[in-house]
Amino acid sequence: MTFRAKEFSVLPGFNLALGYTLFYLGLVVLLPLAALTLKSSGAGWMGFTNTLLNPRVLASFRLTFGTALLAALVNVVMGTVVAWFLVRVRFPGKRFIDALVDLPFAMPTAVSGIALTALYAPNSTLGAFLLKLGIKVAFTPIGITVAMIFIGLPFVIRTVQPALADLGSDLEEASLTLGASRRQTFWRVILPLLLPSMLTGFTLSFARAVGEYGSVVFIAGNMPMKTEIASLLILTKLEQYDYTGATVIAVGMLLLSLALILIVNALQSWNSRPLAA
Repeated sequence: MTFRAKEFSVLPGFNLALGYTLFYLGLVVLLPLAALTLKSSGAGWMGFTNTLLNPRVLASFRLTFGTALLAALVNVVMGTVVAWFLVRVRFPGKRFIDALVDLPFAMPTAVSGIALTALYAPNSTLGAFLLKLGIKVAFTPIGITVAMIFIGLPFVIRTVQPALADLGSDLEEASLTLGASRRQTFWRVILPLLLPSMLTGFTLSFARAVGEYGSVVFIAGNMPMKTEIASLLILTKLEQYDYTGATVIAVGMLLLSLALILIVNALQSWNSRPLAA
């Protein structure tokens, strides 16, 4: 007969810990979502579908999720490059640059929006220069994408940076020693190990961009059917005292965001299977 020592844990019993976890998550997360869903149910099934299929609502969804997806993809690539540079390269002022990455976290979103609008407005120096090249940033979907890139980039950097630091350079040196080229080392050794962190950063950046309001609304121009994001449309509904319509749009955004996040999580699970085998 074998006896197994009980593992020590600083947490209380399983039942108590589980009960507290479910209660806290239910109070903070599930209860507001349930209230939102219950409020939207007042529109009925026909009212729910008619609101979501309204051309103005569909246009805001396409713009919001399309620009958020594009911004998240750009952030995954550029954020990984910046994280690599901060981890693997030594240079003067590195700590200052590293602290600068967190600036979008600390800045109020309205300040970010005003700053980006002042930078890219047609009457600014940079905006006028880009306009001569045929590129209009402010008050276009391009400006919305730029704002989403700005507020989402730190999520990718701060997610990939610890993974790169833990990775070290031993695997790269071993791969190069065994005859692999630098390109093969990156694609077959480094990238598969960084992919889970990159997907997590992509998810965080995308979720942040979809729900962003303050930094986007100033540079968007807010033209219906053209540069009106879904968050602004919800606020417009609230100002019109159409609370049911606002909650219906919010539930639609919630369902789409949840579906995309589940897809990313499925990709993460698929990617982790070969590593666990």
